[in-house]
Amino acid sequence: MTGYLTTHVLDTARGCPAEGLRIDLYRIEGDVRALVKTLVTNDDGRTDEQILPADEFEIGVYELVFHAGDYLRASGQNSENPLFLDVVPIRFGMSEQAHYHVPLLLSPYGYSTYRGS
Repeated sequence: MTGYLTTHVLDTARGCPAEGLRIDLYRIEGDVRALVKTLVTNDDGRTDEQILPADEFEIGVYELVFHAGDYLRASGQNSENPLFLDVVPIRFGMSEQAHYHVPLLLSPYGYSTYRGS
């Protein structure tokens, strides 16, 4: 099996996929944080392509940065300044050639994640 990385962002406050949410992927090596790519979620809360397809997949430590504040403002859910949640970083390791799915369940005042399938 070859490895790849996907995500899915659900807006739990509105009960729908989070469309138009920007996501940055970074590779972490020691103290170095290097941007790999930037994607935006579609109308299903997913990216149109795998975040890391099999031909780009490498075992290692990564960080997905979800730009939740921009999404929450654009969807009219939050106008506080500053926002309680703005940028949500999730750092994780991929240790084998497998499908890694890192979803985000998001609301203006909380979020959760897990290793999905």
